Amino acid sequence: MERLEYFIRRLLLIVPTFLGITIICFALTQFVPGGPVEQLMLQMRRIGGAESGPGSPATAAVSAEYRQQLEKHFGFDRPLWERYWHWLVRDRLGLRMESYKFPNKTALQLIQDRLPVSLVFGLTGFLLSYLICIPLGIAKALRHGDAFDLFSSLLVFVGYAIPPIALGMVLRMFFCGTVDDFWDVFPVSGFHADNFATMSLGEQSADLFMHMALPVLCYMAGNFAVLTVLMKNSLLDQIGSDYIRTVLAKGGTARRAVWGHALRNSLIPIATGFGGIMTVMFAGSVVIEQMFEIPGMGRLGLEAIVGRDYAVFMGTLSITSVLTLVGNLLSDFCYVLIDPRINFQKQ
Repeated sequence: MERLEYFIRRLLLIVPTFLGITIICFALTQFVPGGPVEQLMLQMRRIGGAESGPGSPATAAVSAEYRQQLEKHFGFDRPLWERYWHWLVRDRLGLRMESYKFPNKTALQLIQDRLPVSLVFGLTGFLLSYLICIPLGIAKALRHGDAFDLFSSLLVFVGYAIPPIALGMVLRMFFCGTVDDFWDVFPVSGFHADNFATMSLGEQSADLFMHMALPVLCYMAGNFAVLTVLMKNSLLDQIGSDYIRTVLAKGGTARRAVWGHALRNSLIPIATGFGGIMTVMFAGSVVIEQMFEIPGMGRLGLEAIVGRDYAVFMGTLSITSVLTLVGNLLSDFCYVLIDPRINFQKQ
């Protein structure tokens, strides 16, 4: 009953937390210079200056006359609270707003176009990271101090020391044919080939693998060392605990003590990242998507910020915020599944 009350409180807290995040970000987008009105005014000044000369009365008249019309068109003539309410209710968290950068496209349509790419890319990288790092961390803990542990630690920390952007550049140089005298094995950019729709199922699978291999490898490199070392240290701490010594003292085997007791408790710190799967599936990785020109959600958000496309930015922010908050709740739920003894005390 206490756990149920805790999860209900956490679920109810999502609403005010979401409102706080979106209100702050919405207010910033309304006052930061370089928005849609300023961009269109700059274009008008360039056209007016080219036709009448810089500083001419015609240019000033265009600026004064059309600025009010543009502000009315984009809703900037209304109070801030009214604009936010329209964004929240009428525009359905901004998803029905039309993009400033892509005419005749709403934020929801752009998200729907990019979402499948981020789902495949983000989910694959996330699952592979856990499926490899958890067994590797367990193996390192059970063989702590031997040659395997030392050699794998060297590889793990070398990979961790290389930034994903640097690793991506090196991989592209060696395996994408961007530099002569190296191998041209993988595609240099994109998510699939141009003739992807005409391929058979086997050819499509092979094409996706070739396009995803290097980006997923770069994505995993950033989390590889953290997850592996966290799993190893967590299991070592559990193995050295008093309850494991008690199991051994009562005649239990080392295999039972490790796999039946210590392993389950050692997964509790790892469960912290389980909730992140919600955001990863949606947002992906901005740096990697930009480097390999993958049309995913991370790249869409970056393009919206750089291009001052606040309609798309707020649409992606609203969904990402909800997924992050729900993901944090999912992490707590994973704690309970792993160890039912966990007790959430009322603060």
